[in-house]
Amino acid sequence: MAPAASFDLDRRPSIPESPQSPASGRRRRSVHAALGSGAVADLLLWRNPTATASVAGAATVFWILFELAGYGLLSLAANSLLLLVTILFFWAKSASLLNRPLPPLPKLEVSEEVVGRVSGEARVWINHALSVARDIAIGRDRKVFLKVMLVLWIVSYIGGLFSFLTFVYIGVVLSLTVPALYEKYQDLIDEKLCLAHSVLLKQYDHALRRTLRQSNKEKKLY
Repeated sequence: MAPAASFDLDRRPSIPESPQSPASGRRRRSVHAALGSGAVADLLLWRNPTATASVAGAATVFWILFELAGYGLLSLAANSLLLLVTILFFWAKSASLLNRPLPPLPKLEVSEEVVGRVSGEARVWINHALSVARDIAIGRDRKVFLKVMLVLWIVSYIGGLFSFLTFVYIGVVLSLTVPALYEKYQDLIDEKLCLAHSVLLKQYDHALRRTLRQSNKEKKLY
């Protein structure tokens, strides 16, 4: 007779975690999908650590060369091309003398497909920027206005503190850290952002009402 199966009453079947936030009940947004679900999203979210670390290392090297060492971009490009052309020339010359294969250079040309893809992506971003500008100018969307105003003020303030190259390097570092941190702590960050957004809207409404009252008083005086 087979022994009876023993059950542990304290053990309960594991329930898969809900995609909703436990604090607010909202569904968690997919950061990977928001970033396009492609190679760029994998790069920004450290899904491919080797590629992301390579980009971060290359950006750091360029920043050190151009900002700290004072090396010029034109000088670096010219010296790099000079070194590359020299190596390829002597390689091809020695290959012809020693009956060796020539340097494995690919066909250097830009295809129409690549140009069309780049222009299509640029058109999407330009149309999005124009749509945001139209919402602010004609649609009077105060939320979009506040977001754009805050972003432009931050960019202007940071731009006055650093050089353009340092600003670009900070942007690269933030791009490689902020999305990954947001994906990890999305619930907490969303809660704080919603609170800050409500406070900003209240302050904006208060300032708008005060401005309207002052303008009405001035009209009554005249």
